Amino acid sequence: MPQKNPTVAVEVVRALRELGVKYVFGVPSGGWVDYMEALRQTEGIEFVLTTHEGAAGMMADVCGRIGPAPGVCFGTFGPGATNLATGVGEALLDRSPVIALTDEMPAAMRGRTTQMGIDHQALFQPLTKKTTRLRADAVRSILFNAARVALEERPGSVHVGLPVGLSAEEAVPENVAFEAPAATPPAHRTLLDEAAGLFTKTRKPILALGLGAVRSGVGGLVLEIAEKHGIPVILTPMAKGMLSEDHPCYAGVVFHALSDIVGQTHGQADLVIGVGYDPVEFNYESWLPKSAPLVSFDTMAADIDTSSYTLAVDAIGDIRASLESLLTLPASRKEWDLDALAARRAAMFAKLAPSPGSFGPKAALTTLREVLPADGIMTCDVGAHTHLIGQLWRTPAPGLQIMTNGWSTMGFGVPAAIAAKLMHPEKKVCAVAGDGGFLMTAGEIATAVRCNLNVVILVLTDNDLALIRIKQEKKGNPIYGTPVRPRGKIGGDNIFGAPVKSVESVDALREALTWAFAQEGPVIVEALVDSHEYDGVVLKKDKPS
Repeated sequence: MPQKNPTVAVEVVRALRELGVKYVFGVPSGGWVDYMEALRQTEGIEFVLTTHEGAAGMMADVCGRIGPAPGVCFGTFGPGATNLATGVGEALLDRSPVIALTDEMPAAMRGRTTQMGIDHQALFQPLTKKTTRLRADAVRSILFNAARVALEERPGSVHVGLPVGLSAEEAVPENVAFEAPAATPPAHRTLLDEAAGLFTKTRKPILALGLGAVRSGVGGLVLEIAEKHGIPVILTPMAKGMLSEDHPCYAGVVFHALSDIVGQTHGQADLVIGVGYDPVEFNYESWLPKSAPLVSFDTMAADIDTSSYTLAVDAIGDIRASLESLLTLPASRKEWDLDALAARRAAMFAKLAPSPGSFGPKAALTTLREVLPADGIMTCDVGAHTHLIGQLWRTPAPGLQIMTNGWSTMGFGVPAAIAAKLMHPEKKVCAVAGDGGFLMTAGEIATAVRCNLNVVILVLTDNDLALIRIKQEKKGNPIYGTPVRPRGKIGGDNIFGAPVKSVESVDALREALTWAFAQEGPVIVEALVDSHEYDGVVLKKDKPS
């Protein structure tokens, strides 16, 4: 009797494993059972049950950022898919390669009125680079194409619908292998020559680094150019780690805390060279001097209002090749006053330093940075503390501080830390969250407990949605709808089996963190702080009105 071909479920799991996928995150459904069994029987890949599909998408996002393969997540019909959509949209706007799988109705029921029935193809179309549907005769082709689209510039999410009943069908054999995205060709020589000519003539150029620079791994080239010509470098928040905060050319991070001080530098520029600058974090118009032309080195066309700003050169192509072209220019010390830059940098970090004897967000983050090893990974949630982290947190290399700044969903910190620990079990991993964001995905602590992952979650408890409260006060409005609770702690001495240590001083925090990183499973360290420390440092204007 001839041997049957593998089922669609088995072929899906084999294809994912061949791509290098290690984890599939989600909440199972009846239609997912065959895939779960295939995952159970396949070495090198496993299913991780999460408490919410949104968190599954966030975990897949971080796996896609960290690993060579796309992250993968799953959600069922209707609410499973809409829950998953939060993480899928995050992957799109944070530029993380992700394959999102969902149940779909069989062909006969599409368009019919049925329980949990919505059009998943329509749902995910604006949240992904591509949405498609699996077929038994093209399992590998469809999944490999999804991976290629997810990975190619700019990376993002792809949705693949799994019609219910398809999992048990025989997969048609395919002689197809995964082909990685082709390398981005260099920009046209004429454009690079124009950029070089502008750079040569300018007196005060700056380099502005974004997400694309991180993906291109061009930190060394940026450093060479900056040092060769004595020019400042600014970064977007998700490009942290590309240049040491102590480097003489480091000017700071746009958009986050005390960005008005950073603006004192880029406001003097007479040429801005965007290096992989992605406006999904912060639009050029929000900080770029109108008098400074823009040269863009990126894999995509620059997105800027050309009716009000000058896009002098849009060099679309391999970022490394563009920088190497610029590096061939002879050294020419520009007219920047690096001593003045150093004074601004020192003043900025002095304002971000905690006051002696205080215990607020600044002191909590400073203490965490002292305890966390240099190669440790810190993920952070979204809130006022994110803006503080964006400027204050010393980041030795890209990928050691992980945030969401393109999508900016609250609740990101805890799932992100879980994924980072799964991908890097040898590293110390922590999350920083405000109590508001923490409550959104606190259920994933149960996931960390079940997986026995030592992730340390530092919760900055201030009972306040501080960013919104500050905006209310700036408008002269009464505080309304922003207190998380009247007072008190997040509750109890453990959550879902993870111990909770509440602290109210620097010494107690240092002791609790040191203890927490030595444990086997997850630990929550709650720092009781006053949110008003944020008021003087966040939501500053990057350029004068």
